[in-house]
Amino acid sequence: MTRSQPRRARGTVGHAYSALNLRLVLALFGLVTMSVFAALAFRAGLAWLGVLCVLFVVVAVVDLIVIQRRRAARRREQPGARHSLFE
Repeated sequence: MTRSQPRRARGTVGHAYSALNLRLVLALFGLVTMSVFAALAFRAGLAWLGVLCVLFVVVAVVDLIVIQRRRAARRREQPGARHSLFE
């Protein structure tokens, strides 16, 4: 089994379990958006909303780390292969 995907995943190297590049873009969007919302919430005096947004920022950072690890494993398994946004 390939190491770039979770165990018992339905995908293979030829047919990915998830679109890693698309997940990367969406996680980056979530990171930037929630960071801005957290700053605005703290500035507006809504600490509970700011803390919630910071929690989402942490989730996005963890997701980015997982995505990058899987992309690196895929690069090791398929050197020189180019992947589009949706694969």
